[in-house]
Amino acid sequence: MTPSDILARYDIEMRQDPTLEPGIRIERVGSVVRAAGRFNCILYSHLNPENVDAAIVEQKAHFREAGTEVEWKVYAHDPPADLAARLAAAGFIADDPETLMAFDLAKNLAEGATTSSVDIRRIRDARGLADLIEVNKAIWTHGSASIYESYAQRRHDPSLGLYVAYEDGEPVAAARLEMPAGRMFAGLWGGCTLAAHRGRGIFRALVAARAKEARDRGYRFLNVDAADTSRPILARLGFLVLTGVTGWRFSGAKP
Repeated sequence: MTPSDILARYDIEMRQDPTLEPGIRIERVGSVVRAAGRFNCILYSHLNPENVDAAIVEQKAHFREAGTEVEWKVYAHDPPADLAARLAAAGFIADDPETLMAFDLAKNLAEGATTSSVDIRRIRDARGLADLIEVNKAIWTHGSASIYESYAQRRHDPSLGLYVAYEDGEPVAAARLEMPAGRMFAGLWGGCTLAAHRGRGIFRALVAARAKEARDRGYRFLNVDAADTSRPILARLGFLVLTGVTGWRFSGAKP
């Protein structure tokens, strides 16, 4: 399959007809598909110059009424071509741009050096979860108690894989694997390594561990929204660039 073929399949399976974790519901308003619940995200839209402004106004009004923030994920191929500019004009604020990448699990990841002292564990108990949260809190600024609570509730959920990397018994990196049922794609999320331990192959080792589980579970592709820091590493491992993606946020919080 070409990158265009993979992207088309991704749009159909993961954006137009998404399967999300418990507690998140899917809502459809015209050609807009959004997730609502613990987080709010517009996952897909197929608009045109005639209806795009009305759709933006409608979404803003909905989340202002709800008093919650929403992220509108805009992919570079989403119509209309000036969707991002229209969101900016409407008061949405852009996150850092990322790149949607995919890896065909029918192939093997390119080999890369990995520090011999790293111990990658698929965590399932409370101690492992505490270690994952410790690493996440040291790196991310957007984590929240509700996110970590959802991990605790889903610890034995077969669609979720939580991983922690240890060096000398200490947690130094963490990552997540989402495996929605009935889909070809398994998603890589939340990969992070403490600053003092970067550049030693731990990120690659976490990718390899998750790739193995996804392949063993019958998935065909890995997908990842890659930051500029991880994109070159993933490219060297064999991931393909599908398209650009930027989250546009609107705070509907009431004064």
